[in-house]
Amino acid sequence: MTRVLVADDQALIRTGYVTIFDSQDDLEVVGEAGNGADAVRLTRELRPDVVVMDIRMPVLDGIEATRQLAGPDVDDPTKVLVVTTFNLDEYVYEALRAGAAGFLLKDAPPAELVGAVRTIAAGEALVAPAVTRRLIGHFGERLRPTDQQPTRVDVLAPREAEVLALIAQGMSNAEIAAALFLSQETVKTYVSRILTKLDLRDRVQAVVYAYRNGLVST
Repeated sequence: MTRVLVADDQALIRTGYVTIFDSQDDLEVVGEAGNGADAVRLTRELRPDVVVMDIRMPVLDGIEATRQLAGPDVDDPTKVLVVTTFNLDEYVYEALRAGAAGFLLKDAPPAELVGAVRTIAAGEALVAPAVTRRLIGHFGERLRPTDQQPTRVDVLAPREAEVLALIAQGMSNAEIAAALFLSQETVKTYVSRILTKLDLRDRVQAVVYAYRNGLVST
């Protein structure tokens, strides 16, 4: 059973999420928060497997809440799925840097939302392709490789670089396996090697790294 905490300042949206998640046999909503401060407090108290986090909330926004729960300085980070309307793209970029494990748009169908929670709970970070395109498009200049920016892409084997490029396109392990005619276990091994060689924490960081170093373009 995957335990979920929902954080959104709009009661109607929270109710919708709770209804969707509780209708699944393998998901259980263990708490709700109407602001970022409550999200942090309840997460530390209830220890959910995944926090579904809005960005724009009162008291403490979703970015800072994500940083406190999943940031690089957190010893036992919580998996955070940021669900956003994409009204403020820069906030999404900052949430990515804060340690979010995945991103999804609020207009995603229920099945996609449920799938995202399951994916993140299983330890595979997720960046929806639509979010990736919008995010990278908006920050194309910032993410474009420069002569001053050090790169370690050359430490990757050709197949590893190919897998990294597909990760940056928002593909899951299953989709990468199908595209490259590999088993999912083999893809997982490649992903693990990529993260280790490039000193990256998860797939979300890998997406940004790939764009910054020119493996994919907008």
